[in-house]
Amino acid sequence: MGYTAELRPDAPKSSARFGFTWPSKISLLCGVLSTSLSASVVVIGGGPAGLLAAERLAEAGHQVTLYEAQATVGRKFLVAGHGGFNLTNSEPLPDFAPRYGLQRTQFAEYLNYFSPNDLRQWAAALGINTFVGTSGRIFPTEEHKPAQLLRAWVERLQQLNVQLFTKHRWLGFTPNNGLLLRDEATGREMETQAAATVLALGGASWAKTGSDGRWASILEHIGIQCVAFAPSNCGAEVPWSAFFREKVGRAPLKNIALRCGTDAARGELLLTDYGVEGTPVYALTPALRAALAHNSTAQLVLDLKPDLSDAQLLEKLRKPRGGKSLATFLQQTLRLAAPVLTLLREVAPAEALATPEALARRLRQVPLPVTSLRPLDEAISTAGGVAWEEVDEHLMLRRRPGTFVAGEMLDWEAPTGGYLLQGCFSTGAWVARGVHRWLTQQQ
Repeated sequence: MGYTAELRPDAPKSSARFGFTWPSKISLLCGVLSTSLSASVVVIGGGPAGLLAAERLAEAGHQVTLYEAQATVGRKFLVAGHGGFNLTNSEPLPDFAPRYGLQRTQFAEYLNYFSPNDLRQWAAALGINTFVGTSGRIFPTEEHKPAQLLRAWVERLQQLNVQLFTKHRWLGFTPNNGLLLRDEATGREMETQAAATVLALGGASWAKTGSDGRWASILEHIGIQCVAFAPSNCGAEVPWSAFFREKVGRAPLKNIALRCGTDAARGELLLTDYGVEGTPVYALTPALRAALAHNSTAQLVLDLKPDLSDAQLLEKLRKPRGGKSLATFLQQTLRLAAPVLTLLREVAPAEALATPEALARRLRQVPLPVTSLRPLDEAISTAGGVAWEEVDEHLMLRRRPGTFVAGEMLDWEAPTGGYLLQGCFSTGAWVARGVHRWLTQQQ
């Protein structure tokens, strides 16, 4: 049986704030309430990769419809901005691409196509000026907040006639190569046909923002290989004693160097009740994860005074204490705060601190045994996702021509510092290019 029914006269047709366009007809097919829609290009996912792909495709003249499962687009983008709105990094491209590890070759191409400078120019076109911080990271100027950029971006999409549907969850593919979605507000399921599809549903961290990784089972069901998700850019667990946890709690250690095997990073380390976190820990999560895959523990080695040579460090430690306690001596001589001595005593016997030579060695190499990484949903980002063998050079699924994948859905990772967002923007731009080329070839 089948029938069509118009929406109620009082049903909202659009929302000026987000530019939603509501379906005009509802049909009941085989007992399942569904709405039939049609569009040239469908983008699934309202994060940076999906939004930029939609924008560039609309600029190229395509009719674009974007679906987002959450009530608003850009939720993870806004959350990321809470800790400092770091859009990208000023690092030269030859040094930038290696930040993507095993995928450095692919990302070198994406970065050349949509570079950090291109991202700054894009933001400027939205009225958002940027500056390079002392660390080389690129931020919007102080008067601009993440919500302002997102609002200007949505307005830009509206001007390009991109249709945005929020609270619409992608459920998978239909037997006739369509896309099945559910209106989360009403529970209605709908099918839409697209000339091309961009999947940009994010990774599997910060599920409350919509980045829950549930899409992986949908793709695996049709034979697409997905690498299991794993936490990236997250804290590491160290088995502190109860005394250490109670005495130290949370304490920062500034200007340190951290090493795991041959990989090293510098920055500020935060001691926590569960272990350690901070930029250098995040940068070393790939090395920690690899080490933990082969052993029950992975070893971090902390250098508390990386800016001093061995000779300089020893010279300072040989100065007379004059009756000062070791804690006071370290504070005044090396500017090492109170938690340092507690940390040294936690990981080393007293005799390891008894002489200037022994103390110098310990300050240079503080062992931190890591037993695990923090849970997936606490991670800033994730490794894992669609395997690279499943996509071609345009990021189109080999098993499903016309369907492209962008952003954190792909199996890549990068450290914080602007590299994550830049990766999402660059893959979104690259996918838009691929979609346009593919549609042109189909004509």
